Amino acid sequence: MPGLALTFAIAAAAFGLRLIPGVSILSPMILAILIGIAFHNLVGTPLRAKAGITFSLRRILRFAIILLGLQLTAAQVAEVGATGVAIIVVTLVATFVFTKWFGALIGVDSKLSELIAAGTSICGASAVIATNTVTQGPDEDVAYAVASVTVFGSIAMFVYPLLPGLLHLTPHEYGLWSGASIHEIAQVVAAAYQDGEQAGYFGTIAKLSRVILLAPLVIALGVIASRRLGTGKDLSKAPPLPWFVFGFIALIIVNSLVTIPAAAKELIVPTTAFLLSVALAAMGLETDIAKLKRKGLRPLLLGLVASLFISALSLILVKLVYA
Repeated sequence: MPGLALTFAIAAAAFGLRLIPGVSILSPMILAILIGIAFHNLVGTPLRAKAGITFSLRRILRFAIILLGLQLTAAQVAEVGATGVAIIVVTLVATFVFTKWFGALIGVDSKLSELIAAGTSICGASAVIATNTVTQGPDEDVAYAVASVTVFGSIAMFVYPLLPGLLHLTPHEYGLWSGASIHEIAQVVAAAYQDGEQAGYFGTIAKLSRVILLAPLVIALGVIASRRLGTGKDLSKAPPLPWFVFGFIALIIVNSLVTIPAAAKELIVPTTAFLLSVALAAMGLETDIAKLKRKGLRPLLLGLVASLFISALSLILVKLVYA
C-alpha cells in the first residue's frame, strides 16, 4: 500500500501540473516520470514502498496497455487506407531496424537502442515501457529512452506546423506525415491540428493506426528473446511472452464490433492515461540519475538521428505516393 499510494500520488500531481499554462504540452506520463526521478534522487524512495512500486511497474502497466485497445478500431485503420497503412508500416520497420543498427555502430547498449527504437518508431513513452516488458532493460535505460523520445518529439511538435507551406503538403499529406513520424499521440494532435481540422483528424487517425503496430512488435520481440535466451540451460532467464498484448488486441476487436457509450469512453481514456502515468511514476522512483549520467550522450545522439530518419523517410514516402 505505501508504494501504491506514492505512485498514485505522483500520477495525480502530474495531472494537476498540466493545469498550469504551458505545462499542458507535456503528457502526464512524462511529468510523472520526471516527478518520480526528482523524488527518488532528492528525497529518497522508502524501502517499504518497493512492493507497491514493483506492482505498479508490472500489473498496473500491463492493465493500462490492455485498456489502450479501447481507443482504437479497425474502422479507423480503414480510414487511413491501404496506401497510408503501407507508408506507416514501412516507416516503422525501417526506423526500428535503422535505430538498432546505428545504435550498435556508435556503441550504444543493445537494450537501450531497442527501447529508443520502439519509442521513436511507434508511440513514444507507451511503446518504451511496453517494449521493456520483453527487453528487460534497467530502469535507467527506460528513463533515458523516454527522455529521448520526449525531447525530440516535442521539438517536432513545434517545428512541423511551420513546414506544410514550405514542403507544399496538402492537409491530408501533412496529417499522414505527422501521424507517421511524430512520437507521442498528444504531440501529433498538437502539431497536426495547427494545419486545420482535416489535417488534425487525419494525423490523429494515422497515429492511432501506428499504435496498433505496437502489438505485433512486442509479440515478435518477446518470441525472439524467448527463443534466444530459452536455448540455454536456465530456462527461467528467458523473458515471458507478452500475453497482455493479446488483451490489447482483444479490446481493439471489441471496440470495433461493439459501440461503447461515449460517456464510458470519456472515463476510459483519462483512466488509461492515469494508469500509464502511475507506471511511469514507479519507473522514475527506481531511476538513479548517477547511472543515467554514466550512459553519456551517445544514446541522445541515437535518439536525434532516429527522429531525423523517421521524419525524412515518411516525408519522402508521402511525397512519392501522393505526387
